[in-house]
Amino acid sequence: MSRSASWVGSAARRVFRVPAQAWHWVFSLWRRSIQLRVVVTTLVGSAVVVVVLGLLAMNQISRGLVNAERNQAMQQVETGQSYAMNQLDTLGGPSDPALDSTLRSVVTNLAERGGQAGRAAVVIQTNNARLPSLYVAQQDPEQVRIPEKLTRLIADEKVLAYQYVKTTLDDGPERPFLIVGVPVDSTAGPFTLYYFFPLDEQVDAVDVVRKTLIGMGVLLVLLLVGIAWLVTRQVVTPVRLAARTAERLSAGLLEERMSLKGEDDLARLAHSFNQMASNLQRQIVQLEEMSRLQRRFTSDVSHELRTPLTTIRMAADILHEGREKFGPDMARSVELLTNQLDRFESLLADLLEISRYDGGFAVLDAEVTDMGALITRVLSGFTCLADRNDVELVPVLPEPAVVAEVDARRVERVLRNLVGNAVEYGAGGIVRITVAADREALAVTVRDYGPGFRSTDSEAVFNRFWRADPSRARHTGGTGLGLSIAREDARLHGGWLQAWSTEGAGAQFRLTLPLRPGRQVQSSPLELIPDDAQQSTGGGS
Repeated sequence: MSRSASWVGSAARRVFRVPAQAWHWVFSLWRRSIQLRVVVTTLVGSAVVVVVLGLLAMNQISRGLVNAERNQAMQQVETGQSYAMNQLDTLGGPSDPALDSTLRSVVTNLAERGGQAGRAAVVIQTNNARLPSLYVAQQDPEQVRIPEKLTRLIADEKVLAYQYVKTTLDDGPERPFLIVGVPVDSTAGPFTLYYFFPLDEQVDAVDVVRKTLIGMGVLLVLLLVGIAWLVTRQVVTPVRLAARTAERLSAGLLEERMSLKGEDDLARLAHSFNQMASNLQRQIVQLEEMSRLQRRFTSDVSHELRTPLTTIRMAADILHEGREKFGPDMARSVELLTNQLDRFESLLADLLEISRYDGGFAVLDAEVTDMGALITRVLSGFTCLADRNDVELVPVLPEPAVVAEVDARRVERVLRNLVGNAVEYGAGGIVRITVAADREALAVTVRDYGPGFRSTDSEAVFNRFWRADPSRARHTGGTGLGLSIAREDARLHGGWLQAWSTEGAGAQFRLTLPLRPGRQVQSSPLELIPDDAQQSTGGGS
C-alpha cells in the first residue's frame, strides 16, 4: 500500500512538473524577447479593439434590420386593420350568419395581400361564443400560440402593440417571430388582428454579417500582428547583432564589428558601436602591452637584483656574526642592515610571486594536508610576536581533524599573512582562528578585535600596497603584497578569500577552499560576519 501511494505521489509530481516547466519557459522567453512582447501586445490590443468594434457593428446592424422590419410590419398591420373593419362593418351584427365566412375571407385575403404574401401568418382572435376563437389562413389554429402579455396589453390599452418571441406555427422547431396585434372594432363585434412576421431573413443576414466581421477581424488582427512582427524585427535584429557582437568582444574577439547598412538611426548606432569597439580595442591593446612590459620589468628587476642581493647578504651575514666586536653604533647599524635585507628579500620574493600570477605561470601542487597540524605550525611561528604584542592566539579546531588536498605551501603562506596581520593590528586581546568543513569545502576564519577598517574597504584591502592607515607603524616589516598574493593563492585553489570589518569592531578574514582540487566553491561552512559582531559594536541591528 505504501509503495502504491509513493508511486502515485511521484507520478502526480511529474504530471504537475511539466506545466510548471512549460510556464517557466514561456515566462523566461517573454522576459528575454522584446519582439515577442511587442507582437503579443499588438495581438491582444488589436483583438480587443476588433471584438469591441465588431460587437458594436453587429448591434447596430441587427437593430437596423429589426427596426426596418418592424416599421414595415406596422404599416402592413394598419392597412390590414382598415381592410378588416371595412369588411366587417358591412355585416348586420355579431349574430349575422355571414360573419364566419367573412372572417375566413378576411384572413385569407390579408395573408395573400401585398409584397408580404405567403410570408406573414394572419390570425383573427374572437370573443364570440358562436365562432371559433382563432381564424388562421393556412396554419393549424391549434399550433398558433399568442403571448398572453401581448393579448392583455391590446385588450387593456386598445392600441397597436408588438412583441418578439420564439415560437412555431407548425411541428417544426421554434423560430424568431415579430408578432404585431391591433384591435378591430366593428359593427359585427370586437376582434383582434395578429400578424406573425418570421425573422428568418434578418437572422440569416445577421449571421452572414457576423461571419464576415469575424473573418475580417481575424484577417485584420493577423495583418496587424504581421506588421508588428516585421517592424520589431527591423528594430530588434540590429540590437541582437549588437548584443552578440558585444558578447564576442567581451570574450576577447576584439576584431568583431557590426555590419553597416543604410543611413538610418540603426546604421548610425552600428557606426557608433564600431567606433566604440575600435577605441576599446586600441586601449585594451595598449593596456595589455603596458601590463606586459610592467610584468617583464618586475620579473627582470627581481631576477637582476638577486645576484647583488646575494652578495650583500653574504657580507651582511659576516658583519652580523662579528657585531660583538664593533662599537654600539656600528653594531646597531649592522642589525638595521640585516633587518632591511630580510625585508628586501621578502619584497623580491613577493614581486616574483606576483609576476608568476600575472604571467599565468603559477601551478598548484596539491597534496593531502591535515589542516589542524598546518594551523598549529603557523601559530607556533607567531608565539614571540604575540607575546610581545600581548595577544592571545586561540585556535578552534574541529574533531575529527579536517583533511584536504591543497597546496600546503600556499595555504600556509595565506594563513601566515592573515595571522600576522591579526597579531600586529589586534591591539592586544584575542586572535581566534576557527576551522570548519562540510562535504565540499573547508573554511578558516581569523578574527581579531583591533581598530578594524571601514566596511567599504573590504575589497580594497586586497589591492597591492594598500594600507588602511599609512601613518600606522609596522613591527613586522610587511611588503604590502601579502593579501594580494593570498587572494591569488585562494583563487588558484578555486576558492575565496574575503574580509569583513567595522571600525572599532575588529576584522575577520575568511579563507574558503574546496576539499578536492579542480572544483569551485559554491558556499562556505563558516559565516563571513562573526557572531559577536553586534556585541563588538555595542549592539543594534
